[in-house]
Amino acid sequence: MDQWLEALTDSDRSFVRTLVLNSGSLKGVAADYGVSYPTIRARLDRVIEKVQAVESAPADPFVTSITGMVIDGVVSQDAADRVLHAYKTSTSTSKAGRT
Repeated sequence: MDQWLEALTDSDRSFVRTLVLNSGSLKGVAADYGVSYPTIRARLDRVIEKVQAVESAPADPFVTSITGMVIDGVVSQDAADRVLHAYKTSTSTSKAGRT
């Protein structure tokens, strides 16, 4: 499976599937989900952000996961920055210890 697809949640993949089955019609997806067009547009924008983040970032699953959580609003950007800083510090320290 491609990295960008792996970075999406099951819910995101289901959303993309629904979008494809509706021939890309956001109005059709909105009708299927029973929500407004702006709600679907916002959801699509979040999925696009996740895909772009994976495509532009190094292939580190942990970083990709944290980035996805920020996009989904699960964690704040500040919290993610702190976690990623600690992660990068710990991984660079452990790599230095192996050489």
